Order: sequence, then structure tokens, then C-alpha cells
Amino acid sequence: MKKFLSHASARATLALLGVFLVGCLFNAEGAFFSWGTHRDMLRQASEFGILACGMTMVILAAGIDLSVGSVLGLVSVSFSLFSIHWGWPAWASISGGLLVGTLCGLAAGSLIAFTGMQPFIATLALMTFARGLAKQVSGGTKITQAIQHSDGSFEFVDLPPIFGMIDSRILGGNIAFITILFLLVVLALGLALRFLRSGRYLYAIGGNETAARLAGVPVTWTKLVAYGTSGLCSAIAGICHAAQEQQGDPEAGATYELTAIAIVVIGGTALSGGRGGMMLTLLGTLTIGYMEKILSINIIGEPGRLMLTGLIIVGAVLFQKNPK
Repeated sequence: MKKFLSHASARATLALLGVFLVGCLFNAEGAFFSWGTHRDMLRQASEFGILACGMTMVILAAGIDLSVGSVLGLVSVSFSLFSIHWGWPAWASISGGLLVGTLCGLAAGSLIAFTGMQPFIATLALMTFARGLAKQVSGGTKITQAIQHSDGSFEFVDLPPIFGMIDSRILGGNIAFITILFLLVVLALGLALRFLRSGRYLYAIGGNETAARLAGVPVTWTKLVAYGTSGLCSAIAGICHAAQEQQGDPEAGATYELTAIAIVVIGGTALSGGRGGMMLTLLGTLTIGYMEKILSINIIGEPGRLMLTGLIIVGAVLFQKNPK
């Protein structure tokens, strides 16, 4: 049994099964057994899961990214401006949003890789800057279909079709598009970690950065890749958030970085770096998603949900520790 529990994937799976069992016991008069409950849970958790995928890349290299929530908000505003207010075509709006997020990630990565700044400080600074920039470009208001002209009058425009497509359900309405997108991100980054040289470099840096540097690992370049990928994932989540909310909110994504970190840790990726992967992050996303959904369908108030969530996260992390 100890040998079985020594594997992070086994412990993460047991944690997920434990949460799922709680849902079966406290099923809110059968609501938990409805496919609609699981479909909605996947839709809600996928946005956090995409953020967590980028966070996993950074944590594997023994880093941290506190800016993902603020970058999500900035991209949400930027994408809405590009598509709703400026009338850019879908491909240009999406490309612009992805570029904004990736540049933010590369900015943080550059501070860390080239100046030796601590990841906590660098990404905390970016978190503050990106949130301020989101408020600056949006004028402190939400970017909606109502466009205000210089004379004070308002013009209401149609919502671009790309919003409906991203927020759609496919496969007969049984699964949200964003869920498929999340699974594709998990697959793409999982394959990158397994088969690309830069993926293996992340594990080497997280295991021992000094030894990796002496072995010829391009530490600076690899850190840029990690933080750039985190910014890209934040951008994807920001575009999805804007589409689901049908607006760009400069306050979007507040505290999302904490949920992303919790997902990574509950999945079993080590905060010290060097151990973990995308499949563990997938398990962590499902665990957090089901936990939130169970509390929601049982009408647990916000204070109780926050306290229970904190206790469950502590319990799950303690459970993830290697047995003696």
C-alpha cells in the first residue's frame, strides 16, 4: 500500500475519488447524479485548469507566477476592445489577445532570468502592473456592447460571433467548447514536457538549477519558455472568460492565481520543482472543480465554502506527502 501511495498520480486519484464520494453522499437530492451538473462543473473548472497548466510549467522549474489572474483580466479587456469596440476580425482579436498575454509572461521571465530577481517579487510586480494597465485601457469600466462616444451618447453594437462560438456547447450540447480547449492544452503541454528538450530542461532546473547550468542546460532560455507559456495560458483563459461573460472586466481574474496554485499542488506537482506533470494538474482541476460544485449544489454559503475549501486543500496536500 505504501508503495502504491508513493506515486503522486495514485494519491491524486484517491483524493479525487474521495471528493467524488462526498458528492455521492451529499448529492443535493440527486442533483449530483445529473450529467448537467458534471458538464457545468467541467465548464467552470476549465478556465482555472488552463491557468493551472501554465502555472505547472513555471512550478516545475521551481518558480511561481502570481500574475496569471491579472494577466487574464488584461487580456479579457484587450480581447473585448479588439473585437467589440474596434471591430477587428476574430483571428486578429484572438492573436492580439494571445500576444498581450505572452508578452506579459516573457516580461516576468526576463526579469527573473536576466536579473536574478526572485519569481515571487517579479510576478507580484507584474500582477500589480497588469491590473493597473487593464484599468487604464478600459477607463476603469467594463468593455461591453455599449460604446460611449465623445459627445456622451451611447451606441449598442452586436456581439461578435466569436464570443458565441467560444461559449458554445458541442457534441449535442453535452460538453462546453472551453472544456475541449482545456483538454487540448493539457495534451499539448503534456507532450511538450515528455518529448521536447525544453520540457526535460524544466525538470532539470527544478531539480537542481546549479547542476543543470553546469550540465549545459540553457537556464535563461528555458525560464523564458516557462513564463511565456504561463502568459500564453493566461491569455487563452482571458479570452474564454471574456466570451463567457460577454464583456471585458478589468477586475476579472482577481485571486485566480491562488486557485491555480492550489490545483497544481493538490494534483501532486511539487512546489519545490522538478516533479509533476500535466496529468496531475488535470486530476487537481477535477478535484477542485468537484469540490466547488458539491459545495454549490448543497447551498453552502460563501463563508462556509471558503473555510471548507481551505480545510480540504490542507487535507489534500497533507495526503499528497510521501508516506514514510
